[in-house]
Amino acid sequence: MAAEPLSNGAAYQSVPESYVLPGDKRPGSSPSSAAAIPVVDLGGDDPDRIVKQIMGAGREFGFFQVINHGVPGQVMGEMMSSAEEFFGLPTEEKMVLYSTDSKKLPRFHTSIGNDQEKLLYWRDCLKLGCYPLEQFRHQWPQKPARLRAALEAYTTAVRAVALRLLRLTAAGLGLDEGHFEGELTAGPVIMNVNHYVPCPEPSLTMGLAPHCDPNVVTVLADNGVCGLQARQRGSGGGWVDVEPLPGALVVNFGHQMEVVSNGALRGGEHRVVTNARAARTSLATFVMPAMGCAVAAAPGMVPDGEAPQYRPFTYQEFMGAYTAAIGDRDAVLARFQNKD
Repeated sequence: MAAEPLSNGAAYQSVPESYVLPGDKRPGSSPSSAAAIPVVDLGGDDPDRIVKQIMGAGREFGFFQVINHGVPGQVMGEMMSSAEEFFGLPTEEKMVLYSTDSKKLPRFHTSIGNDQEKLLYWRDCLKLGCYPLEQFRHQWPQKPARLRAALEAYTTAVRAVALRLLRLTAAGLGLDEGHFEGELTAGPVIMNVNHYVPCPEPSLTMGLAPHCDPNVVTVLADNGVCGLQARQRGSGGGWVDVEPLPGALVVNFGHQMEVVSNGALRGGEHRVVTNARAARTSLATFVMPAMGCAVAAAPGMVPDGEAPQYRPFTYQEFMGAYTAAIGDRDAVLARFQNKD
């Protein structure tokens, strides 16, 4: 169904039926955890400490917050305020970009944004191609007026942080520092600008269902409103609130990191819950392989005499399976588990 975007101005006193999830899919149907998401400090001159922090967080959660990352506060602030301003534009100006075609860029939509959805999630999203700049710059929305300059500065800075983190992660895995450069990060950088309006009955719906991102690494900033939750590793692992630190970036590894590391690092499973008090806006920046990239466990990650956990595949093949499984972590990985 093509749904009316939540940010178009309607005042919701109750959750519309199309957003009400079955009982076993609601936020309170699975356990929570009092654990805290690790914080990685990129400041200082001790790379061994940073690598150790990344590896510990990657094993337990596939998630961590990053401080002293080098992205100027003004750059982050301009991007966030421009994003929030977009969702406040008059309906007719936003709807020019509305589409249920998942391949279209830029694209404004609600929930997941396709015509086959029977149940909807409490989210509006502006999906943007960001990098290479020369490929996507001309497509960016004209309004709000400052969005284009903010997007260019923010994308450039955050991509640099992602690549630095991948070099440190490669070192932690015992790989060549440049292992994640080249085809594994040669795909376009895509951003989901997510917006969750206040929800009158948060216990009935979700902003996003549990999932892992399909790519290598995702870097996220938000406006300080809670909602993101990460699952702790292990059977029955509970959901942990990602309490946003001022000025921090949130990083999660995607499925491709789990495959390349042969399970040493976790693809960070996460979900988004809603709240009745304040709108939440987040900027999720995805660094991904080229579609034709061959993905497999890296040399040295598989013990002698053992088969890798996952068979080799192309990223294009993986994305086909991911879309078919609607992002379900176990269903996606089962398609590629090595049966040998």
